[in-house]
Amino acid sequence: METNNQKQTANIDRRSFLLNATAVGAGAVLAPLVASAEAKAAEGAAGGDTHSVPAAAGSVLTMAEVLRVAREKLYPRCRVCPECNGVACAGEVPGFGGIGSGASFKNNYESLAKVHLQMRTFHEIKKPDTAISIFGETVSFPVLSAATGGVTYNMGGKMSEEDYVDAIIGGCRAAGTLPLIADGIGDPMEVFQRRMNVVKQYGGKVVVLIKPKTQDEIIKRIHMVEEVGGVAFGIDIDSAGRAARAVPGQTVEPKTPKQLAELAKATKLPFFIKGVMTADEAQMAVDAGAKAIGVSNHGGRVLDHTPGVAQILPAIAKKVKGKITIIADGAVRHGADVLKLLALGADATLVGRPLVRGAHGAGKDGVALILNGIRTELVDSMVLTGTARARDVSARIIAEV
Repeated sequence: METNNQKQTANIDRRSFLLNATAVGAGAVLAPLVASAEAKAAEGAAGGDTHSVPAAAGSVLTMAEVLRVAREKLYPRCRVCPECNGVACAGEVPGFGGIGSGASFKNNYESLAKVHLQMRTFHEIKKPDTAISIFGETVSFPVLSAATGGVTYNMGGKMSEEDYVDAIIGGCRAAGTLPLIADGIGDPMEVFQRRMNVVKQYGGKVVVLIKPKTQDEIIKRIHMVEEVGGVAFGIDIDSAGRAARAVPGQTVEPKTPKQLAELAKATKLPFFIKGVMTADEAQMAVDAGAKAIGVSNHGGRVLDHTPGVAQILPAIAKKVKGKITIIADGAVRHGADVLKLLALGADATLVGRPLVRGAHGAGKDGVALILNGIRTELVDSMVLTGTARARDVSARIIAEV
């Protein structure tokens, strides 16, 4: 005989199955039509005008419209599922799925979903302060764009490098936060330079993540980040196992603590290490001179069967909170997700896949729409948990169930 909890869980599982099955089924029907359109769009992205068209004058850009256009442009790389939980796209790398079984992506989503917020309404907090300071910059709320890249091999080539970077930077600026710009795993220097050219047009104010190439290759790129006015640089060390996808003549490798310290000393820019998933390596990052760590399993796209970020974040925070800035990167979809990760010990969060959708759906306007929506949800969640400041979130808002 089923208990109420078992019935509730079964209902959730059936709902998730139906949502994702719908996305997969629709994708199977459209696949032959989209494949040829994708090839033509990729050809045009190199030289044509591929900016997403914002809402017509006098009309309001809606989330439904952004997602509709994004689905047309991203399919079959991304189905733009109703719930971006890694089920429908498991194993689709390149693309947006989790590697192998997809367990790591799904663990990010599911571990965060299992965290519950304690509602409190007996207080005087009506207009919470969402602003924080990070990398010497004040941002309007504790959400930065994740460094997403690979417009051709991950996203299908419907946008050019320049258009995509412009959408991310412009959207983040409009929402009052910092963008992270990526260095692709197999991209030659020329592609990186094109990204930096767009950054320069905005006068800098970005964080640039570099793949864990050789020390010399990383330092060359650090100098380029300095030249365009970047506020920080980092390496996504969680890409270290993807050497097979590096272009000939390039190396992608793990780094020793000594090598990390060398990179920290190569510039006055703050050093951010993304891809930390254990408390001991978090402490090593502190010792190496990093100013921030990204608790991240690379969106579940590099190593199968890792725990979710929400599962290991508390242990990392216990070890290094206050010694280094902690940025959590794991299945942020809503403002409540942001608040959960802050309560578990993060100082800020990253959001990735939703902004890829926003960029393809309406360029910088689509990115700003999604970010502003997350911020509105965050404010609501802070009011309803009695949280006054995003820079000072208490673990007591986590409910024990």
